[in-house]
Amino acid sequence: MSDAPDTTILEPVPPSQAAQPNFLDRALDNLRTRWREIAASARGAVGAPPRTHLPKEDAERLKEQIEACLDSRGGEVSARARAAQLGRTYLALDPQGRRNFLLMLARDFDVDRDAVMDAMATFQTAPDPVARGHAERSLRRALEPPRLRLLTQFNALPEGVKFLVDLRAELMEMARGEPLLQALEDDLKNLLRAWFDVGFLEMHRITWDSPASLLEKLIKYEAVHEISGWQDLKDRLDSDRRCFAFFHPRMPHEPLIFVEVALVQGMSDNVQALLDPTAPVCDPKSADSAIFYSISNAQVGLAGISFGNFLIKRVVDGLATEFPNIKCYATLSPIPGFRRWFDRALDRDGDALLTNPEAERIAERLAELDRGADADASTDGGIDDSPLLARALAVPGWAEDEELQKRLRGPLMRMGVHYLTTVQEAKGHGRARALDPVAHFHLTNGARMERLNWLADRSGKGLKQSLGMMINYRYRLGEIDANHEAYTGEGRIITSSAVRSLGKAGG
Repeated sequence: MSDAPDTTILEPVPPSQAAQPNFLDRALDNLRTRWREIAASARGAVGAPPRTHLPKEDAERLKEQIEACLDSRGGEVSARARAAQLGRTYLALDPQGRRNFLLMLARDFDVDRDAVMDAMATFQTAPDPVARGHAERSLRRALEPPRLRLLTQFNALPEGVKFLVDLRAELMEMARGEPLLQALEDDLKNLLRAWFDVGFLEMHRITWDSPASLLEKLIKYEAVHEISGWQDLKDRLDSDRRCFAFFHPRMPHEPLIFVEVALVQGMSDNVQALLDPTAPVCDPKSADSAIFYSISNAQVGLAGISFGNFLIKRVVDGLATEFPNIKCYATLSPIPGFRRWFDRALDRDGDALLTNPEAERIAERLAELDRGADADASTDGGIDDSPLLARALAVPGWAEDEELQKRLRGPLMRMGVHYLTTVQEAKGHGRARALDPVAHFHLTNGARMERLNWLADRSGKGLKQSLGMMINYRYRLGEIDANHEAYTGEGRIITSSAVRSLGKAGG
């Protein structure tokens, strides 16, 4: 299955910034206390703490502390104590101080290029395979920046891995437009990618009986459908719902990514109905469909490190064992990029996007609405020469006007299919990929486009991002590998006949 909030499942997205106004306020504040005793033995070597904005003279003293960490003076225990004190020092800095700290780390603890050149020369002049092997290993060591060894020391501290994950989240913001910090962020990303290999991750089901602290994090981290409170969360963890998450052994109380599943009869086509709190609870043993309606990355600092695909596969395998009656595994997904693409196409092509019969029917309904408006209020009598689709979508409450939305359905659904299946962009090595990030995620994972659903999300957000349309991506267990190969190898998007028919004019 692959490597960013909205109203259903999409390419795993991070929690919104509103959900965590300052990630350090959430978990890292605890580290000042957790690391206090570990750091105590290093204080004699540290001296007075630096000022919060870390001016140059304080940065020089801190640089000496970093060098001591790298030299491992006094053995592993002392190195661990220095790393803890260094982490506490970083947490006490203000935003400018942290930026100065990270710039120093990026600039002064990068690869020693002279050492690399010497190691390369030794490798190139090695007289025999044994000497060449020694020289190759020396070259590898020379290519490893000292800052990477420093960051690795945090792995041994309580919550040290979480510290690095959240440090990268902050670094990602700082690194924009700053090459030095971009290189440091890349180093940290590669380190975390190795530590968070899917083979190290554990999948656990989250239930209403899970610790309250974990349930609270689900509410915070939910990036697809906002959880409105404890009762809403309880509904999502009821007997006909499932929630699964990946955890890392070094972050046992922090979900990395989680997926929410509804066990229902038939493939869902409306997100409001799926999440209706007044709907009766179904017997999960009678369900024939598992609908993945939300998948959220819980850790901003792990962006770009992909394991959502493996989570879906494991969940499907587990549900297939627990509920042998389930035959349909599908998502109910948004189309987050559609409206932006549609607006550009409308600006470019205007009414040429419509067939003549479609244009006539929409114009007829708009004229009816204009006559009704004229009867209710005076107008300036101006002529609106905007494209018909633009005028129709500008009608307040257009989705609730049964006649208007019926006449918009055909052309908008056709354009939705075109956006999902035809519009592609080259990404590395000239390979094509679906422009829509959600489509790319599920197609890479081996799903097929099963059904496009008209006005499946009538929320303000759903109408704004995809004109209310949603799509089911279906995972057929016997076809996943073939679909994956067709898309990733040939750039071919697998769709159902129903989706293909909608892509035809008048379809």
